[in-house]
Amino acid sequence: MTAKKAAAKKTTAKKAASKKTAAKKTAAGKTSAKKTVAKKTAAKKTVVKKAAVKKTVVKKAAVKKTVDAKAAETQATEKKVVVKDASGQPVATELLGPEEGRWNPNIFVFACNWCSYAGADTAGISRIQHQPHFRTIRVMCSGRVHPGFVLRALEKGADGVLVSGCHIGDCHYISGNERQLEHFEITKRLVHLIGLEPGRVRLEWISAAEGPRWAKIINEFTDQIRALGPSPLKGEKDERRAG
Repeated sequence: MTAKKAAAKKTTAKKAASKKTAAKKTAAGKTSAKKTVAKKTAAKKTVVKKAAVKKTVVKKAAVKKTVDAKAAETQATEKKVVVKDASGQPVATELLGPEEGRWNPNIFVFACNWCSYAGADTAGISRIQHQPHFRTIRVMCSGRVHPGFVLRALEKGADGVLVSGCHIGDCHYISGNERQLEHFEITKRLVHLIGLEPGRVRLEWISAAEGPRWAKIINEFTDQIRALGPSPLKGEKDERRAG
């Protein structure tokens, strides 16, 4: 009985050792599988990163081409700048050279008392340099500037007329500048009907604090009128006087 028990113990010990070995092999297999999966995942990440880098390089190349194309276009059209006035009308102006030796236009500016006229004062107080070839007419509100005022100014020898007022929503009289938007649409049509270029009239919103904007608009509009040249109505007026 003792020998049998000893043999049974040995058999049990062998089975336990065999189970441990099998467990170790299983654990080793799982570890190996995990490592394989981790390697595959890392390889995929590397591929994704390389693809992302490649896309970035392609994007940078595309951006560079776009920038180069824009630069070339800018160089090709550096003598022309397109701007829009407050009415949404595109205005083509020329970037002209020094002031000396150039024709100086006669420009009338209708400026709202509460905003644009004060903006002109701000530009003056701040000593912001801008072209002086304009005459400012102060009105209580831009909505007061009837299309007939603009046509009368053109008839009297203005090469261009600028109407300026408060920004939409800031009008001292609540909706006067909105009325001016309606007036200006009529003004543009009338200017076209009498045979003048639409670019001879312009509408802008300038607040009392926008001295730099006032100077910028005056400079732009002066160059705009210079590009168009003297008003044809001046020649007709001179012919009538001579006759």
